[in-house]
Formats: sequence, C-alpha cells, structure tokens
Amino acid sequence: MKGYTRLKLWLAVAAVFALGCATGALLDSAYRLRVDAAREAGHGRRSPERMLEKMRRDLDLDERQAAEVRKIVDETRNEYRSLRGEARPRFDAIRQSARTRIRALLNPEQQKRFDARVAEKDARRDAEEKQ
Repeated sequence: MKGYTRLKLWLAVAAVFALGCATGALLDSAYRLRVDAAREAGHGRRSPERMLEKMRRDLDLDERQAAEVRKIVDETRNEYRSLRGEARPRFDAIRQSARTRIRALLNPEQQKRFDARVAEKDARRDAEEKQ
C-alpha cells in the first residue's frame, strides 16, 4: 500500500510538471504572437508624432516651444539617417559574410528556405527604412 501511495505522489508531481511546461509553452507562444502583431502594425517603432505629442502634454509646451522641439527632432532625424547611410555598407558586409558562412553549412533544400527567409527579412528592413 505504501508503494502505491508513493507512485500516486510521483504521478501527481509529474502531471503538475507537464501542465506547467504546457502552460509555459502556450503563454510564450501567445506573447510572441502579440509582439509580432504589434511590430506589423507599426507599434514597435517610435513615431516622431507620438513622441512630440507626449512631450507636449508631459511638459506643457506652448506653440513656440513645440515648433522648436519639432525642428530639433527633424534635424536630429536627418543626422541619424545620414549616419545610418554612412554605416550601412559596413553592416551589410558583415551581414552578408555571416549569411554566406551559414549558407555553406546548409544542404540545397535548406539553402532555398534560408534564401527565402533572407529575402523576406531584407524586404521588411527596406520597407521600415523608407518610413
């Protein structure tokens, strides 16, 4: 009888562990779906308009101040774009080198899937940069 009780206890512990794993996997999946949906909707990127509106509310900016802040943000954005343009060739070279090395490890079927994934990522990045 004692062995039977011990077996039931171990089965209960195993069942609780399995349920915990399943719950964790489901919650992780749900979280990833929400994050991906938010990115696709553009919520993952900082909107200059939203940032300016929040700053205007939080700091109670008057019209003159808001116009000056907008001007500074626009100038700074252009400086960042210029810097990204200067650095992009180096990033692209590093990215391409890594892709070439990874692709060399793959069989022909994996290479096709890898190439499709790379093309999709490149298209998404190019679309985000045009915004």
